[in-house]
Amino acid sequence: MILFWAGLLAVTTSLYVLLDGFDLGVGILFAFADEPNRRKMLSAISPVWDGNETWLVVTGTILFGAFPAAYAALLSAFYLPLVLMLCALILRGVAFEFRYKSLGFRWFWDLGFAGGSLVATFVQGVTIGALVEGLPMENGHYVGGTLGWLSPFAVLCGVGLVLGYGLLGAGWLVRKCEDPIREIAYRMLPILTVGVLVFLACAFVASLVMHLELMQRWLERPYLLVFPLIGAVATYGLVRSIKQRDDLGPFRFSALIFMAAFGTLAGSFWPYMIPFALTVEQSASPPSSLAFMFWGAGLFVMPLTLIYTTVVYRLFRGKVVEVHYE
Repeated sequence: MILFWAGLLAVTTSLYVLLDGFDLGVGILFAFADEPNRRKMLSAISPVWDGNETWLVVTGTILFGAFPAAYAALLSAFYLPLVLMLCALILRGVAFEFRYKSLGFRWFWDLGFAGGSLVATFVQGVTIGALVEGLPMENGHYVGGTLGWLSPFAVLCGVGLVLGYGLLGAGWLVRKCEDPIREIAYRMLPILTVGVLVFLACAFVASLVMHLELMQRWLERPYLLVFPLIGAVATYGLVRSIKQRDDLGPFRFSALIFMAAFGTLAGSFWPYMIPFALTVEQSASPPSSLAFMFWGAGLFVMPLTLIYTTVVYRLFRGKVVEVHYE
């Protein structure tokens, strides 16, 4: 049961990063477009953006129910950034709806949508970076204070995730939009690709320097090399698809790069949920609680959410050609 819920947590986290990642990326790129193009950009994500955020709720629910010790430690450490992220997501959602009804203050809601997307993404990246670097923990409890998670490496990861979500967003716009949005996205894709690759290389080297034991882990687990290999192949496919103007390729290969990075990260620190402080087994609820959750969330909530997501993306497939607004 512990492995089941750990695997399910990894799946829901991955789905959130990919699905909400691209619409947050579109929000970040939103600031660089004019009004007609902004409407088309919003139309490219409007059928799916709120459903994408469902995976954040599911991830938090699994963490709370199946791994309460990790949930308590993470909430204690990241209370301030998580509140900031939630406020940014709320502002972003309100701005999404209000900008069409507000004429004199549309600029404010546009700023809220782009700014909310940027802040939420940056905070998520900072959180990941702080986890990789390691939190000050004693006996499974966070002892670092209000800003104990803040560091240059965490800030670097925040910037890196902004570039990464921007890459996903540009790939989605290429997939969903016609010119001129498509051309703008194609021009941004090479810049974002280089930025993401430079960040991943710097983050990987910095992680090895901060945690020398990771090198030993890689020697003991040579199968981890498959993830960087997948990332290299995906990078080649991404560059080629950009050159060939293959509208489906950029998003697919960008998503594969994200999954390769996620697999590298998870495999390097397994079985720790909070690196070198709290393992998956130490964090888990009693077996009876995990089994009880399985009959509800495991058998019904997850399949229904997956079916809903699949149906929505299937229903709204294809490019945004023309949009009419009241």
